Amino acid sequence: MTRLSKDDTAVEAAGTPDPVHDPAPRLGPGTAPPDDEFAFKVTRRPRPGRWLAVLLAAACTVWLTYTVVVNPNLHWDVIAEYQFDGVILEGLWVTVQLTLISMTAGIAIGVLIAVMQLSESPVLRLTASAYTWFFRGTPLLVQLIFWFNLALLFPVISIGIPFDGPKLVEWQTNAVITGFVAALLGLSINEGAYLAEIVRAGIQSVDPGQREAGASLGLSNRQILTRVVLPQAMRVIIPPFGNQFISMLKTTSLVSVIAGADLMTVSQHLYLANFEVIALLMVASLWYLALTTVASVAQHFIERRYSPGAAPLRRRVLTNLVPGRTGKGAVS
Repeated sequence: MTRLSKDDTAVEAAGTPDPVHDPAPRLGPGTAPPDDEFAFKVTRRPRPGRWLAVLLAAACTVWLTYTVVVNPNLHWDVIAEYQFDGVILEGLWVTVQLTLISMTAGIAIGVLIAVMQLSESPVLRLTASAYTWFFRGTPLLVQLIFWFNLALLFPVISIGIPFDGPKLVEWQTNAVITGFVAALLGLSINEGAYLAEIVRAGIQSVDPGQREAGASLGLSNRQILTRVVLPQAMRVIIPPFGNQFISMLKTTSLVSVIAGADLMTVSQHLYLANFEVIALLMVASLWYLALTTVASVAQHFIERRYSPGAAPLRRRVLTNLVPGRTGKGAVS
């Protein structure tokens, strides 16, 4: 057994650190050590290959930008003239309408088809599977053209008793299925097939115990889906949904084949009249870039909203390394 000297006994009795035997000063409860004691000095390994790649990418970017800017065949005055032209802005508004309405209808269809796919009824599962199989397996361009030419198959749209029974109301198909309506039908139904798979994957990512917990509380199947399952599935649904929304913004350009009056359609009409093909394509491209940028920023904030625990990794690690410090990013 080690005997303590009088000096050691005095140090312990006083509760003060001994600079010789205990070089690290003791801190009281709840007292955080200085930040300098936990500072990390990182020495990075030289990476000449990375710097070479950066220089090469920067040189290519500068060369490409310079080539485009000084190209005499790219008429920047025409681009500036038509960028905020009234016809272009009308087409831009039609593109925004097509995107928002199609995505809203696609979400409703996707949730319905996803629930049918997870149903215990084999008839509902087969119907939902046939829907996704057909509309995901055929090109969107073919579907748009089909809806636009629906009058060739059904010249008259009527409501009444089926199987050649009396008709209550009738409409000419060409009067009902305009270019805008055909675009909405094609985009919405096609998007619903893709969103159904996204929603289904999100629902299946939720622990089945959550459904059992909801059932034990006396909730109905609809309440369990809307109040328990879907809110938790949003973390899985939001990222691919955002990608689909951005893709829809650009996919609306296919509506130009059926004269849907969207941004691409009016741009084509203008360059067919003044032969400024590249300039008008640049005008449309700049507006598509602006729309997708806004959608990307909105997606970022929505993902942060549904991922509250995604704090910056560095802050979380440094907070956990310092004893006595707690924060929002601390891992308990």
